[in-house]
Amino acid sequence: MRFEGAWTALVTPMTDSGAVDWDGLRRNVQFQVSQGITGVVPVGTTGESPTLDWDEHNGAIKVAVEEAAGRCGTLAGTGSNSTAEAVESTRHAIEYGAKAALLVDCYYNGPSSLELRKEYYDVVAAEFPDTAIVPYIIPGRTGTAMTAEDLAILASERSNVRAVKEATGDLERMARTRELCGPDFEIMSGDDDLTFKMMTDPRIKAAGVISVMSNIAPGAVREMTRRASAGDVKGAEEIRASLDPLFGVVVVKVNSSRVMGNGACVEVSDRFRNPLPVKTMMQVLGMPSGPCRRPLGKMSKDGLAVLRSALNAVWERNPDVLKPAQEFFGVDIAARMGNDALWNSLAY
Repeated sequence: MRFEGAWTALVTPMTDSGAVDWDGLRRNVQFQVSQGITGVVPVGTTGESPTLDWDEHNGAIKVAVEEAAGRCGTLAGTGSNSTAEAVESTRHAIEYGAKAALLVDCYYNGPSSLELRKEYYDVVAAEFPDTAIVPYIIPGRTGTAMTAEDLAILASERSNVRAVKEATGDLERMARTRELCGPDFEIMSGDDDLTFKMMTDPRIKAAGVISVMSNIAPGAVREMTRRASAGDVKGAEEIRASLDPLFGVVVVKVNSSRVMGNGACVEVSDRFRNPLPVKTMMQVLGMPSGPCRRPLGKMSKDGLAVLRSALNAVWERNPDVLKPAQEFFGVDIAARMGNDALWNSLAY
């Protein structure tokens, strides 16, 4: 298995009651496969892993492996802030047929880079030497990060560590990773809006992306990475431009009004984080999604207006980006996007 091209960080669809929508998850993986996605990544951050119990977590991996069934890769999200839990989760994923595991840096308890390498990644990599282990570096979520230097040491000592998901937003760090880890080490973008830059920057030479917005537009994201890998920078840039409105709303930052107890109106800055924006858009598009699990909830009306503008921009400029979802799920996207009642139901 090579980590290149377009991999989708799958959402975990929910029913209105908050249970996992297993049929919806199967349909979403089938859609990804139909669009030629390189691989799927169940129960990462986008899959709401922090709020799934372990039976649900393991079940989502099992469904993804079964539906991918050799038609695309599966990279199972098995990370934790407990090494013992990460080992156990990885063991379950392997039992279900996964050949690779994505491990996020340990959130909240904040181990040092040295501890991350020695007490977490190395432990799991040693326990499962025949399984590819992919570190996931995202300090904005975890409050810690394994450095490029420790990543390089780990990769030199464990042959099953040969790729990283890079979501630091730090291009200089990525260039350092390439310098230290060598030309054959695979750097995967963890930020949709940086993928084109990471793949075309000769200092980084990223191999592809683990994408959020490919939940909605897998074919277009796959084609962008294919062209970038082939050296067709102009062609890749054209597709990037058509996807740019979506890439810009993985996280939505907006000022929203609040009414205080005394009746005064104030403005507060809200940051609606992944996967809330993408799941909200999937609901509008008629794709299996459902609500997020608490404490994630809904967006403000101001935040929702940002999403609506982004979806409208994509539909108006290049509807072919969204038409595969329309055809696969049998929905009328134009009608749904114009449905004010539907949009209003998705905001507080």
